[in-house]
Amino acid sequence: MEIDYLIIGQGLAGSLLAWELIQRDKKVIIVDNNRLNASQVAAGLINPVTGMRFVKSTDVDTLLPSALDYYQNLSLYFKQAFYIEKPMLRLLRNDKEITACTKRFKDSQYKNYLAEIVPTSTGINASHGILKQNNTGYLLTSPLLEALKSYFISLNAYIKTELHYDEISLSPTLQWKNFKPKQIIFCEGHSATQNPWFSVLPFQLVKGEIITALSKHVIPQSILNYGHWFIPLDNHQFRTGASFDRDNINSNISDEVKTKLFESLQQVYPTLTVEQVIKHQAGIRPTTQDKMPFIGQHPHHPEFFIFNGFGAKGSLQIPWHCQNLADKLLNNQTIPQSSNINRYYSLFL
Repeated sequence: MEIDYLIIGQGLAGSLLAWELIQRDKKVIIVDNNRLNASQVAAGLINPVTGMRFVKSTDVDTLLPSALDYYQNLSLYFKQAFYIEKPMLRLLRNDKEITACTKRFKDSQYKNYLAEIVPTSTGINASHGILKQNNTGYLLTSPLLEALKSYFISLNAYIKTELHYDEISLSPTLQWKNFKPKQIIFCEGHSATQNPWFSVLPFQLVKGEIITALSKHVIPQSILNYGHWFIPLDNHQFRTGASFDRDNINSNISDEVKTKLFESLQQVYPTLTVEQVIKHQAGIRPTTQDKMPFIGQHPHHPEFFIFNGFGAKGSLQIPWHCQNLADKLLNNQTIPQSSNINRYYSLFL
């Protein structure tokens, strides 16, 4: 069967790219092993200003409007809310952070994202005050991925199977099983480190664990950022995380990590009483050496593309980049050099 694109992986990157290409009337097949992926475990946080120096995320003024518009359109189509906008309260830890964010208040480029420093909220332990951030929120990634999976199935565009690279034939024509795509796009997350065509790229995998739990009492309806994060899902349910582990790259959860996450939360929110742990999950994020995505065409196999490496900022970055990649595939649009894998061309030699 001749198709336009075979997409490997139904995480957030593969799902949104497949959606975009289908909206442009392309014949797409998605292959996925149906195992838990990093997108399903991710918090889905969108936070335009991060780090100890309170720096705007790269291209956030372009990426954020695109992401919000994209998720709004998906919500309208599926009649289900996917993006939840909530203010973020960042707990300032020392005078150095106060000085750094005060400096940003004077910069007009930050006016849409940083609101003010406010006194400590009731029940929150923040001796140096709290920075209120705007244009923040979180994506409900699991419900979105489930909705898109059902959509793909309804179009006969989803295949649940484990793809083996040796099943892909390059000659006399590109083929996988009985499908003959024009191109194959790999959106495999951390599994790309095993991909024979793209494993040379400098991935830096990170294991992160998050916990979903119930509070006995009503919780504040703001996101808390204190090194870790606290996300209110409703009046009692919340999510907290994430751990950061470069040494143990696996999907196993750890009681030690759970204890540390709750201890960290207890320090900043001492009045919180956890009634029940609903879920404790671990995922492997496909972060990259230079913190920018891996997007583009294999230099020696033009039939192969990669769309990967978004790490913890996937919810913010993927919508704009999937539209840009679709423009590249259909109209030969230029992929930005900062994310184009040709910046690592020498690794493919």
